[in-house]
Amino acid sequence: MMVKVCGITNQADADAAAGAGALGFNFYRPSPRYVDPESAAAIVTPAGVLRVGVFVNEPRAVEIARQARLDVIQLHGDEQAAPAGFPVWKAFRVTSDFSMDRLTFPAEAFLLDAPGELYGGSGHTFDWTRAKGAADWTRAKGAADWSRAKGAERKILLAGGLGPDNVQQAIATARPWGVDACSRLELRPGIKDHAKVARFIELALTA
Repeated sequence: MMVKVCGITNQADADAAAGAGALGFNFYRPSPRYVDPESAAAIVTPAGVLRVGVFVNEPRAVEIARQARLDVIQLHGDEQAAPAGFPVWKAFRVTSDFSMDRLTFPAEAFLLDAPGELYGGSGHTFDWTRAKGAADWTRAKGAADWSRAKGAERKILLAGGLGPDNVQQAIATARPWGVDACSRLELRPGIKDHAKVARFIELALTA
């Protein structure tokens, strides 16, 4: 199970997320969790933990990714193409009219999130059975085309309103490759509750 803790803005919060497989750094300026590339680069993460950058329609994504020492670029906007040089995760808001056909974007993983006014960190959930449907769809679709070409199955990350109280139920329902949490692990936007972070990771990994 890939466990991602997003909205990391400082070293103490990164340290508190020990055990997670990925940490997310938000480079979308309107977000209350925004961190500049230089500050993100200075945050030390353990070897093997993916450094994931969150971007929204950012033309300088690759440049920022290099500055911030990222491993993955995560796209949350209306991007029509994947930037070159980095693995890409693509986020989609699962609205009532969401179509699985959107999962043909050239990404190695898809993050399915709840709709909200801002990009990311809304604290709201969505119907997790739709994420399970997406996971099944990508397996079937990938076997026919994308996976055959790339040699890998595209993966589903479940996000949106996840916390220690519901992550195991979410995993049992959706059977995703990974889970991603942010706002419900916070004391306030951009500052983590370390006890909640540790508990979330523990419960996700033992689900």
